Amino acid sequence: MGLVIGVGNTKPTFPYDYYYGVKINTNVADTTLERVGRAELHASLPVQSQMRRCLLNDNGEVVTYLHATDSTKTDTGATADLTGASGMVMVEIPEHYRKFEFDGNNILALISAYPLPGFHKVRKVYRSAYEATVDRTTSTIKLASVVNTTAAFRGGNNTAGWDDTYRSLLGRPATSISLTNFRNYARNRGAAGLNDKGWNCNLYEAQLNTYWLFVIEYAQLNCQTAFTAQLTEEGYRQGGLGDGVTTLEGGKWNSFNGYNPFVPCGITNSLGNATGVVDYEMPEEYGAALTVHVPSYRGIENPFGHVWSWTDGILVQAQSDADGAKHLFFRAADDNPENFNSSNYNGYVQRGELPRNDGYVKKILCGEYGDNMPQAIGGSSTTYFADYFYQNIPASGVALRGVYFGGTAIGGASAGLACAITNNAPSIAHTSIGSRLCFIPAA
Repeated sequence: MGLVIGVGNTKPTFPYDYYYGVKINTNVADTTLERVGRAELHASLPVQSQMRRCLLNDNGEVVTYLHATDSTKTDTGATADLTGASGMVMVEIPEHYRKFEFDGNNILALISAYPLPGFHKVRKVYRSAYEATVDRTTSTIKLASVVNTTAAFRGGNNTAGWDDTYRSLLGRPATSISLTNFRNYARNRGAAGLNDKGWNCNLYEAQLNTYWLFVIEYAQLNCQTAFTAQLTEEGYRQGGLGDGVTTLEGGKWNSFNGYNPFVPCGITNSLGNATGVVDYEMPEEYGAALTVHVPSYRGIENPFGHVWSWTDGILVQAQSDADGAKHLFFRAADDNPENFNSSNYNGYVQRGELPRNDGYVKKILCGEYGDNMPQAIGGSSTTYFADYFYQNIPASGVALRGVYFGGTAIGGASAGLACAITNNAPSIAHTSIGSRLCFIPAA
């Protein structure tokens, strides 16, 4: 039966037929979840199936969508220019609607393609298909999502002397950049989108959308569950995204290239918009035979692992034991990029308290808008929320901290879509910390 809309009404007559989601029993350790809502929607996935790669120009306009099964082509089959000359390679995450319900120990996470009663709108946002690099073609550095192996787009810490060696950073994502500069380099793409500040580095809202879309699609909290393309008997997705690029040894990675990124951007182009895993064999200079498995979730390459991702729109206030003894989590009001900054909490709203211990997440803040930052630790790599949380307590005073997500190539089981670290100020830069490029269209 099709969607029934009353005259002058944009809401379904039978709203319970047009949502799907999962039930999370917070007292149960198993990461595999119960599916709820209309069963057919778990097979058709009307929201997730709209995610697709495209080329987005600096005005925030889609130049072309890319081929569903091969991102080196446009949707018409022509050769696609992924170098940046025709636009940034992005994944369109569609507008949809989301609701969280709470019943005792249960959290219901629900989504719909329609504005159902009690659901809030999740606006369309574009998230880079690849981990971001930078465009140094001019003196105005711009954050970029491209497949480009020229020196102007050199990634990592921009070591030119490695260009013709196994350590080459050409075509790799950029790191060794602070959150503040990632934000500035994204904004250098120009005034477009929401409040003329639509271009941003990795957005918390985009990270959060990716997280819940995966959790609901796979009915799984552990994204590192082994990948399988096989569906269940009901036609549902099962499994996860696999280990990801998380299985290197720290000493070997350091000797290899000083913790710089090594997976080329675009290695999952052969998957197009599909979820899957592509193998990448480490060069012999790494010191051991190793093949890493690069995941892509519906066009988002390396959504966790490889290098950390500085994430904007959230901050943490870390208080010493003598100055409040709390870790407070702040989110920019209405996710408005005009409020993003690295020095204070003006324009931010306190959304909860975070644990003051490292550990695997047992409970998340969640709340009305589904914040996936931890409320309590005490889980493991295969139980509860399965991702790790890092923090530290200042010796004195109160410290403003940023957040980066995902884990690194040596993260192992601690990495994941919601793996988060809150140890550092937004000014910190390191060879293993990168970001992504995002765009918010005008309202």
